[in-house]
Amino acid sequence: MRVERAEQYAEALFGGKGDPDLERALASIKERNMPDISVKPGYGRLLTLLAASSGASAALEIGALAGYSGICLARGLRPGGTLTSLELKPEYAELAKANLTAAGFGDVVEYRVGEALANLETLASEGKTFDFFFIDADKGNYPNYLDWALKLGRPGAIVVGDNVLLKGRIVEEESTSPSVRAMRVFNERIATDPRLQGVILPAYDGLSIARIV
Repeated sequence: MRVERAEQYAEALFGGKGDPDLERALASIKERNMPDISVKPGYGRLLTLLAASSGASAALEIGALAGYSGICLARGLRPGGTLTSLELKPEYAELAKANLTAAGFGDVVEYRVGEALANLETLASEGKTFDFFFIDADKGNYPNYLDWALKLGRPGAIVVGDNVLLKGRIVEEESTSPSVRAMRVFNERIATDPRLQGVILPAYDGLSIARIV
């Protein structure tokens, strides 16, 4: 209970209230009855901080939804930086584009619609590389997305993954669901892969942060 109250306290401080761009993105989700699964506001603020402090100039986002995380990422990019966002559903990409445009980042972001793994192959064939990755899509493919981050990542690139605790299911030993198994692999690699320096923040639904060495 104290942990929940502490999260509520932090959210009151850093929850994004009074931020018209982020509030617009959240409102657009409710208006369209879309799943309310955007990154938590406190972690959205952390995305901006991480992108800015790492000097990121080319970010790749896997999972756009309504553009909440995209706005947070774009705010942290260096002047002239770019955000490439992969989104499965055309209507989500269209909404995200509208929200980023309203926030002043319409010329910063490029959306690629369709299966993320196919789009990642295309990016590789185009010779694209990135110095910041945010993974917030289908959980069963997190290990695959991490593989692609390692392939497309520049030395020192930051890799962030959301929902890595799966609402506590990650510690249920009896769980054998594909998403739980995949996330366990992902988390173990964040902790042990010699190509990464990583950590998991356990607040909310868990956020992994790693640096490609």
